[in-house]
Amino acid sequence: MPKTPRIFAGLVPFIVMGFAAGCATPPPVAAPGLGLRKVVIYRNGIGYFERGGRVQSDKVQFKVRKDEVGDFLATLAVLERGGSSVRSASFPMDVASEDAPPREPPRPGAPAGEDSHKLSRVTMALDGKEHDLQVGYIAQTPVWRPSYRLVVDKDVASLQTWGIVQNLSGEDWTNVSLSLVAEAPLAFDASLATPVIPSRPTVTDGGEVIAVVPHTETTLAEAPPPPPPAPVTATTKAAEEPAAEAKPSRHAKGEKKRRAVATAEAGDAARDKSLAIDELLSGEDQLRANLRGAPARGALAGGGETAYSRQTRNLAALAAIGVQSGTTRYDLPAAVTIPDKSATMVMLLDQRVPGEIIALYAPDSGVPDSTAHPFRVARFTNKTGGLLERGPLAIFSEGAFVGQGMTDPLPEGGTTTVPFAIDRRFAIDVSREHREEGARLFHIEGATLTIARDAVSVTKYRLKNGADSAAKLMIKHPRVNGARMNGFPAGTEDNVGTGSALVPAALGPRATMDLVLDERQETTRTVDWLEPLADDAVKAYLRDKRADPVIAAQLKAAWEIRQVLAKARDDQQKLANEEEDRRRATEETRANIKALEKNTAAGALRAKLTERLAGDASKLDQVNKKLIEVNLKINENQVRFGEAIRALKLRQPLAVE
Repeated sequence: MPKTPRIFAGLVPFIVMGFAAGCATPPPVAAPGLGLRKVVIYRNGIGYFERGGRVQSDKVQFKVRKDEVGDFLATLAVLERGGSSVRSASFPMDVASEDAPPREPPRPGAPAGEDSHKLSRVTMALDGKEHDLQVGYIAQTPVWRPSYRLVVDKDVASLQTWGIVQNLSGEDWTNVSLSLVAEAPLAFDASLATPVIPSRPTVTDGGEVIAVVPHTETTLAEAPPPPPPAPVTATTKAAEEPAAEAKPSRHAKGEKKRRAVATAEAGDAARDKSLAIDELLSGEDQLRANLRGAPARGALAGGGETAYSRQTRNLAALAAIGVQSGTTRYDLPAAVTIPDKSATMVMLLDQRVPGEIIALYAPDSGVPDSTAHPFRVARFTNKTGGLLERGPLAIFSEGAFVGQGMTDPLPEGGTTTVPFAIDRRFAIDVSREHREEGARLFHIEGATLTIARDAVSVTKYRLKNGADSAAKLMIKHPRVNGARMNGFPAGTEDNVGTGSALVPAALGPRATMDLVLDERQETTRTVDWLEPLADDAVKAYLRDKRADPVIAAQLKAAWEIRQVLAKARDDQQKLANEEEDRRRATEETRANIKALEKNTAAGALRAKLTERLAGDASKLDQVNKKLIEVNLKINENQVRFGEAIRALKLRQPLAVE
């Protein structure tokens, strides 16, 4: 039985032709004797181009497309072996005649017209007749776009990264060094070729007198500048091994030493500076030497027969990753050729990464069923050594295509979860409730008590697995702003930037479980010392082993008085209620006796009521006496409690556990 082919074996760059043919567009920049050697493409619509060669003249003439003159003049960098000999760079200005009507500037986003494709000549004057030049500049170019393939096995995943490059420059890129840079550095359109004469204010000599004293501006001394950044680190990823930082190869070290010796022998400071800049700008030598030192390995099946494999056979054919100043750069190890009006797709990376296919509950308004069912997702960690840009991801498992998703920019070490299908084997229901709990001392000063409570938000997820096998799920839980997670499951990932948390859950076959997530947000308020919440907060502080012993002793002494005062307040309330009842009863009895005073037949009843009135009046007097005593006790203990808390200060609450 033939073996099932594995997906994506090796590096296969290819060219996709088919851009619409039209009028020939001249290249942004052309110069006799300076061939195109290097192209670096960014994600913001610009490319960095390097041209180089030997010139036997005291000047170099560049033909620059009119719409690119500003970028060319703003970014032109000239390097020369032995030191710079550039004296000036001159260019013609487009000045309208007095009779010609003024031309309106092109609208932003409008297509470039024939006028923008006209060429201007920029002449660079040099000292001497012999020059070995390297010229760099930026020009507009389509962004490069990544495309990913993720092959997931039971315990590991394999990630391939391809880069799609489009050449619309107007010239063939023949045997150029190609680099692709993730992220988008700041770049702007500098119209340096357009003359600008600003308006100026008119000053007259009128003998003006300054009537106020101007204020001075003071600039504080700044800290010394930080040390220079570490050199660019190149990493080579082995197909069967975890990501590891590549070390300079023996060839690279020898090359670097050779250059240093040559520089020292020359004794020319200008040349030394030129070579240093040259290394900083190009930087491929070290990276390529690293790749040349990497052994090529292939997957072999048992019995010596070559097996089908997804892994690239020749690792040296993959791009080297360099990270400099936080920017990720992919340097292709071999020169490439991309004809004008064509696109090339090249493999950048091919390596194993931690990855799996799981279910993720993350409701999306654009997918109605996602409120009841989770997504099937590919989850993997970026161990490539650099940033992975946003791009489409094709997902394969068990030798077949299972879906497609879109990745967001993923930094080194980051983990992404990419949905590619709805998983109807699982059903999820959500309910929420809110309440307040607890009481803690927050602040005491000036006899004012402030306590802290928790505003509790409880979310309950009921999860049901309808499959015959165990499953792993993750819940994308929307976080309450500013709340803390209370007892969330181990392995929860709190994504601060997105305002959500990824909560893991494991479900057995045909199982149902409840996942309860408790979030708490601290709220504070001022309360009376005799309120029950104050009592709860102080007792909790006294029970805590972290409590300040001095403050705890002061609170304990004050709280003994407060307990007496609180009991007296309770007794006062009870006596006040009893007094009200007795007073109302005596008033009713008096009213009844008055109603019977002319009824001679009701003498016995009137005597009974009179006896009751006497008893109620006697008890009312006793209650009034006790009430007076309690009021005196309350007044005394209020003064004592006020004195006990007057000097009490708590400025730093205990941390919430």
